[in-house]
Amino acid sequence: MLFNSYTFIVFFAVVFGLYWFVLNKNVKTQNFVVLAASYFFYAWADWRFSFLLLGISILNYFLGIYIGKSENPTTRKILLYIGLIQGIGGLAFFKYYNFFVTSIVEAFNLVSVTLSLKTLEIIIPLGISFFTFRTVSYLLDVEKGKIKPITDWIAFFTYVSFFPSLLSGPIDKARTFIPQLEKLRVFDYSQASDGMRQILWGFFKKIVVANNCAPITNEIFSHYETLPASSLFLGALLYAFQIYADFSGYSDMAIGFSKLLGFNITKNFDYPFFAQSIPEYWRKWHISLTAWLTEYVFTPLSIAFRDYDKIGLILAIVINFVIVGIWHGANWTYVFFGFFHGLYFIPSILNGTMNKRVKTVKGKLLPTLNETLNMARTFFIIMLTFVLFKADSVTQAFGYYQHMVSKSIFSVPVVDFTAVAIVLLFSMLMFATEWRHRDKDHGLVLNQVASTYKRWSFYSLLILSLLFFGAFGENQFIYFQF
Repeated sequence: MLFNSYTFIVFFAVVFGLYWFVLNKNVKTQNFVVLAASYFFYAWADWRFSFLLLGISILNYFLGIYIGKSENPTTRKILLYIGLIQGIGGLAFFKYYNFFVTSIVEAFNLVSVTLSLKTLEIIIPLGISFFTFRTVSYLLDVEKGKIKPITDWIAFFTYVSFFPSLLSGPIDKARTFIPQLEKLRVFDYSQASDGMRQILWGFFKKIVVANNCAPITNEIFSHYETLPASSLFLGALLYAFQIYADFSGYSDMAIGFSKLLGFNITKNFDYPFFAQSIPEYWRKWHISLTAWLTEYVFTPLSIAFRDYDKIGLILAIVINFVIVGIWHGANWTYVFFGFFHGLYFIPSILNGTMNKRVKTVKGKLLPTLNETLNMARTFFIIMLTFVLFKADSVTQAFGYYQHMVSKSIFSVPVVDFTAVAIVLLFSMLMFATEWRHRDKDHGLVLNQVASTYKRWSFYSLLILSLLFFGAFGENQFIYFQF
């Protein structure tokens, strides 16, 4: 059930009506509506995996309670490890079993040893990477005493399965989301109207920008061997636009629909293509994942390696980003994607600027020359690395890079120029709007614009763009596969 489908709109309208006008008397009934809606939403994709989600929720609910009750450190650790083995182990089985098997077999084939290991026909449960990270962070926080165990099973099950962010995040932590489930939500018009604006902005990014980029990038990546380098460069550029518009568009919708239900969930993007360095980019891209790994992976690693000074910090960063890559999928392309991003941090670690926060000048229509050069350099690196993200294999990715380096980079691209012109036009509209509101929570914060006429003129422009240029179809969100 895609956000950009008529089915979801009908579904959400029913949920909204029940939530605010029928079963709104107390917090438990409100939570129950959200919980029931979440399981219905997940079952719509594949009802069989609803039992997996339920089983994981039951196990982690009781593990959290018993970890909190136990005063024996050893017992607490054992219970924690049970939860971690279930969470990480389940994720590893569903997403990586076949990858591990084929990688081992291929490695032994290199030394002329044949193994008879077999792959399995495994269907990856939608959203498993996201709800697994929720349960794992919950148990770690309970064991460390950062949060008390949740004894209200409806609240806990709702936290794990919250449908706006179930399939592609953001990844909320229990300590920020559960308190919102513990108090009665009262309809807030300003919050709801802001949610509607953010949903509209997400729809525009997904349906007008991302979905129109998709056929162009698919065609270029599928025929990269026969196209000039100029086409490949254009394909890499548009894929960077596509994945940003697709994923941040989903996040905008998820946050917007959550606001309509009275929830404030984690911000996931902070205009990352305006970043002036790779470390700044990762503070702005997929913020909930970056924050999760920083707290639960990078920080413990950096402490463990602190005796090795900058070498230890580099090692912790590289390991962290290899995990970022692997989290995205069972393919060596993602491993290299994460590995390269880890290497990109080395210059900033060596010169001591890794944690330096560079802010663009506020109040100016255009960035300064220095800001422009920094943003262009950072974006160029990001754009090239996304080729690995898009490619089906490492061979295809490096073949794509190889074909990009040729004199044909100066030739006229072989593309559908009308389609490309439309995509570039709306991409520039997207980035110009977000640049204008770069200090706001999302790109369509227009409530401070004095003129009602100006606001509604822009809303109308976006709606007309959706009606006349929107590629509705059955284009799934890219991050559904993760």
